[in-house]
Amino acid sequence: MNIEKHLERLKESIEVIDESITKDITKRQRTIGFSISAASADMFEILLHKNKIVDPGFIVKHEWFKSKNKIKEKFPFDFKDKERILKLMTFIEESRDPLCYGTPKSENFIKEIINKFNELKKIFKDKGVDLD
Repeated sequence: MNIEKHLERLKESIEVIDESITKDITKRQRTIGFSISAASADMFEILLHKNKIVDPGFIVKHEWFKSKNKIKEKFPFDFKDKERILKLMTFIEESRDPLCYGTPKSENFIKEIINKFNELKKIFKDKGVDLD
């Protein structure tokens, strides 16, 4: 998928996250979990393609971030802030299934994931990923 398509999907996910925050995060935890996971993967893939770190056909799959071995296998290359980005991506992905499929979570749990996502968004924005 090209960068423009990722940007369209990213903007859709961010709109859904913002709407869910406005409505009530405790009543929209599944939507937040799915959308934050998808948006994070899109931002990461945009960054990798924009900076020509990966081949044009390279696809980032959100589930890779649940496995340290898969992360090492799929992302052996270096780039600025790699560890920080991958740590946030891993936290978000490990939180995805409990939000999407688990019992209702506390407002603080959901806020923590939103805060980590906002931290990740800032990193990508600072690296030139267009989020607007």
